[in-house]
Amino acid sequence: MRSFLVRTVLVVILASAHLSSGKSVPKADDDDEFLYGVFPDDFRWGFATASYQIEGGWAEDGKGPNNWDNFTHSVPSPIADGSTGDIACDSYHKYKEDVQLLKNIGADYYRFSVSWSRVLPDGTIPGGINQAGLQYYNNLIDELIANNIEPMITLYHWDLPQALQDKGGWVNEAIVQDFQAYAALLYTSFGDRVKKWITFNEAYVFCQQGYGDGVHAPGYKLTATEPYKCIHNVLKSHALAYRLYQNQFKPIQNGTCGITIDSGWYEPKDPNNPADVEAALRAVTFKHGWLAFPVYTGDYPPVMRQFIDRKSEQEGREESRLPVFTEEWKQLLKGSSDFLGLNHYTTELVESVSRADPGWHGDQDTQTSQDPSWPESASSWLRVVPFGFRRLLVWIKETYGNPLVYVTENGFSDDHSVGLNDDKRVDYYRSYINNMLKAVLKDGCNIKSYTAWSLMDNFEWARGYAERFGVHFVDYDSPERTRTPKKSAGELAKIFAENGFPAPPQ
Repeated sequence: MRSFLVRTVLVVILASAHLSSGKSVPKADDDDEFLYGVFPDDFRWGFATASYQIEGGWAEDGKGPNNWDNFTHSVPSPIADGSTGDIACDSYHKYKEDVQLLKNIGADYYRFSVSWSRVLPDGTIPGGINQAGLQYYNNLIDELIANNIEPMITLYHWDLPQALQDKGGWVNEAIVQDFQAYAALLYTSFGDRVKKWITFNEAYVFCQQGYGDGVHAPGYKLTATEPYKCIHNVLKSHALAYRLYQNQFKPIQNGTCGITIDSGWYEPKDPNNPADVEAALRAVTFKHGWLAFPVYTGDYPPVMRQFIDRKSEQEGREESRLPVFTEEWKQLLKGSSDFLGLNHYTTELVESVSRADPGWHGDQDTQTSQDPSWPESASSWLRVVPFGFRRLLVWIKETYGNPLVYVTENGFSDDHSVGLNDDKRVDYYRSYINNMLKAVLKDGCNIKSYTAWSLMDNFEWARGYAERFGVHFVDYDSPERTRTPKKSAGELAKIFAENGFPAPPQ
């Protein structure tokens, strides 16, 4: 108990210093102005998808079951429309068509994920390698390269082999070694052609919503402790996978490896209230900094250590609910990313409140809301707030020393009724990309690529097929899962081709 209390006192001092030096990102004078200009010549454009959301083929050619197969087949269904990803967009059979969609729109690269259980049915090397699964991804990679599209692979985008889930999944530290072996298999199998690797996509989502809120696979509601354990093991897994690539594969393959972290932007509900300003900074640090601080500094943000240690002590715990890294792990983590992948969609208002509910939501003593004037989407959580994108990018620049950033997801949802004339998505992409342009040209942010979510409508996790993010309309009633370009596909093709927004002729 004594060491825990001593550490708590120390981090209170450190965290107070951190908070006092923290800076909010003020409203810019040109927030409402459209900036004409183009991105640097080396800027790149692409699209993203995830294996479970598009592939289908859930039990074909030796693939093992994963946690989302198990979750969506539960009775009663936890999915809004009762659907599954069993077929989804059938990209397992239609990958060549998907590549042509990318080519037609002018994409420089394609970010996709590998289904762990498709290549390792029980998640482990001793359990056997599924050659048919490896062949599928080899075929996809070769098809992309044949069409002059660069492959960018995400090792893990939420679909965990069920055999590993049965052993505890991401809250069992044994998974760290399993992930390293899985990463080694992919580096070995694909690294001769794949030069951009992302270890994890949005660990916050699968840890907090999967092990805390219970709305994603595996559906656990263990809010106070399990999400923190999950992130801790994810960070260890990331560190080992990164160091493995850096030490053994990069010297031969000459690629790069990073991690993708999701975050909204957080505006103080009352910008004239210092408590709300501080709460907004705390919110973005609890969200983005939860993973990025360890990657850049080797440890969790001081403000998280301060708040969670204090609340753990008040609950009478012998140790903090926020785990502690050893010095060895801190060294492995610090600097463990060649680039920072960023997924961003929306902004929230934040106010300071005192909360007693243990867990990530309550630990930060904040309450979030939305401005009713912000335009809506088909997703309750997603409001259109373009200036928030720029402010988050500037905050990342100032917080982490202007790292190399790849925007790895950004997009807008509507529903089936909208069809092909998705004008709101067109407006979303134009306004968000334009704010990214301001961040690059006016604020000096080191952003080198933009990835739209998504190439096509797909299985939207707990929402099933009720929400659509694609720039291609997928007809789920058709056995062919017909893909048809929407208006937004044409708009992005134009932005990609022009590398931004060149000034119109006078």
